[in-house]
Parts: sequence; C-alpha cells; structure tokens
Amino acid sequence: MGVPLKKAIISLEEENNALHRNLAYFNRARLSPGFAHPYWQVALGDEFSLRAVEGQFVECERKAVEALLADVPTDADAFVAWFEELIRGGPGQGDPLFQWLAETASYEQVRWFLHQEVAGEAGFEDLVALTQLKMPRQAKLELARNYWDEMGRGNAPGMHGPMLGRLADAFAVSPTPESTVWEALALGNLMIALAANRRYAYQSIGALGVIELTAPGRAVQVARALRRLGMDGKARLYFELHATLDVRHSAAWNREIIHPLVAENPKTARPIAEGALLRLHAGSRCFNRYRSEMKVA
Repeated sequence: MGVPLKKAIISLEEENNALHRNLAYFNRARLSPGFAHPYWQVALGDEFSLRAVEGQFVECERKAVEALLADVPTDADAFVAWFEELIRGGPGQGDPLFQWLAETASYEQVRWFLHQEVAGEAGFEDLVALTQLKMPRQAKLELARNYWDEMGRGNAPGMHGPMLGRLADAFAVSPTPESTVWEALALGNLMIALAANRRYAYQSIGALGVIELTAPGRAVQVARALRRLGMDGKARLYFELHATLDVRHSAAWNREIIHPLVAENPKTARPIAEGALLRLHAGSRCFNRYRSEMKVA
C-alpha cells in the first residue's frame, strides 16, 4: 500500500525543517566564540555527526545541479563569459517575486520576506574571511578588499551586517529557525558549509561571486518596495548600497579572483561553476517558496 500523497509531502516538509533547524543551530554554535570546557570530546563527537549530516546535504545539492555543468569551459576568458551569463540564464534569475515586491506587496508581506532573508543571511564578510584561507595571492588580495568594504572600511556605521540589522529592527524582525521556512535556512546552511569546509573552497568562490553578480537587480527592487512603503533612508541603506556597490564588486571578483584562478589551474573551473549554480539553485528554491506563501502568481 502506498503512502498517501499529502502525508508524504508533510513528512518531507517536517524532515527538511528538522534538518535545517539542526544545522542552523550547529552553525551558530560552531562559528561563535566560545570558551574551553572539560566536555570537548563529547562536543567533538556531536560535531562530527552534524558535519556528516552537513556533508550529505551538500552532496545532495551537488547532484541537483550536476546536469547544468556539462558545458562549463576551462579557458579563463571563456569561463568568465560563461559565469557572467548566469545573470541572464541562471536558476531563479528574473523571478517575478521581486517586481511584485517592488510594486504590489503590502507592508506585512515585505516584512515576512525580510524575516526570511535575514534568517538566511550567513554573514557575507565571515564567509569571505573563511574562503580566503590559503588562496593564491591575487585572489586573496581581492577577497581582502571585498572584506574591507563589507566591514565599512573600518567605520562601524558602514558595516554591512549592522545595516541589515537596522532594517530588521525597523520592521521588528527577529527570526528564529522555528519561525523561518526551511528553504531560507538551507540557503544559509549551504553557504556556511561551502566556506567552512576546505574541500568546497572553490565552490565557495563561485557561490560568493554569483551573489555579487546577481544581487544588484534584486536589491534595486527591494529598495523600491521599501521606498514605496515609506521606510526612511537608514532602513533602506542596505539594499540601496548593494544595488550599486555589488556591480563594482562583481567586476573585480570576476577579474581578480575567478579569471586568475582558472587561468592558473583550469581544474578550478568546474567547482567554481558548481558553487555558483548551487547558490542560484538554493535561491530559486527560496523564491518559489516565498511566492507560494504570499500567493504571488
């Protein structure tokens, strides 16, 4: 006897909720400063189990995008051209969600969207810091410049993370894993997994690079939504800044990081491409869920 369809769907939803809430709490703990304690061996055993679960999750995500990697070029010029084309043909690009947010969404709908986005935000500056470890000199220098921009060039008011925090405060958004759809948690969990595990270092380069490439178009639309709803300039600053700054970041990322890496070692092309597709696939999954939740046609 087969499992009723509705029951199977609910079970899959519950399974994904449990998986990504556990990984979200694990990531919060492992990236936060802590103190030495006598139970470190037990904690290490727990960490091993969770990292195995994390690895299985990433490997499943890799299989989901495998078919899109058949024609990835390994010549550096051709690869950068392929990579830049993702802004037009990559998963989730041109999703109608963002025009709807800009033109139609209510305050509560925009607030719900921001709740999910804040929950799925893994901290770009921390991901860059983890990714740059032992990278070649030219790539490392550009990663450092990118990190410095994310850190407000040494000025606390210009730090990008707190900018997003100010927007969250303006909307009274304080997400927890339990109040967040699993697709948003999965996006953050994926980005941390790529940056924190050196076997996925080049995937992390691709994933971060494709954020810089594709984020400005979405940021413009969210900024439009915030202006339409009457949010003040400080609250809008995060998205208005990323609508312009990431264009420059993307050009530098492709020129100073991706091109030299592939030129020096063509074997890096496939994992960089894979990382970009992983990030776009996870983002597209979020957009689909958001439209479903908010009844967007």
